[in-house]
Amino acid sequence: MSNIHRNYKASILLVEDEENLQESLKLNLELEGYEVTAVDNGLAALKAIKNEYFDLIILDIMLPEMDGIAVAENIRLQNNDVPILFLSARNTSADRVLGLRKGGDDYMTKPFNLEELLLRVEKLIIKNKKLHDRSSVPDVYEFGPNKIDFAAQECIGKDGKKYELSKKETMLLKLLIENKGEVVPREKILQVVWGYNVYPTTRTIDNFILNFRKYFEEDSRHPKYFHSVRGVGYKFTDGEES
Repeated sequence: MSNIHRNYKASILLVEDEENLQESLKLNLELEGYEVTAVDNGLAALKAIKNEYFDLIILDIMLPEMDGIAVAENIRLQNNDVPILFLSARNTSADRVLGLRKGGDDYMTKPFNLEELLLRVEKLIIKNKKLHDRSSVPDVYEFGPNKIDFAAQECIGKDGKKYELSKKETMLLKLLIENKGEVVPREKILQVVWGYNVYPTTRTIDNFILNFRKYFEEDSRHPKYFHSVRGVGYKFTDGEES
């Protein structure tokens, strides 16, 4: 049906504990050209998400032990914006609103029409791909006399010297540059770079910012690129703005 997978095989995580439905959905999605990982409970879903990138999650709400709503909240807490399509046997508007409010992008009630499900899956994946293509930062990023190589985890600073970057430094640089010109709140940095359940102190982020100023700023007291916004977060500008 669809041609978006010709060059790129989108991957889907299917979380469904009803065995027959899981098997038939997996088969139909694979026939459409998707790569499908299927699990039957919320904890297995969270584990899969930690280890792998997915373009879409199809998530049943009624799951054993941890329901789909809790799984979605967990995913969003990690600042993962992967599209989530909820499947539910409940179809009141209150249920739909709850699902969408807790991080769902779409909501379908069982029993559903397979053609419609496949169309919605395709739409969500295309929309997600467009968003990612727009905001992604190249592997090598230059600003002023500075250069960051994200893949190699190193940079060349204002003095022309090469510096090794830690994984967390690389992640923080990438996050700030992806949001160029916008203040990134401390909470978002903690979630994206450190993981939602391992919060270091704000001082740790401050130290990273001080390092960046040491590498990249001509005058670290009057930064041109890396700015702290007191009480809110941090901002990267490429020097053409303040």
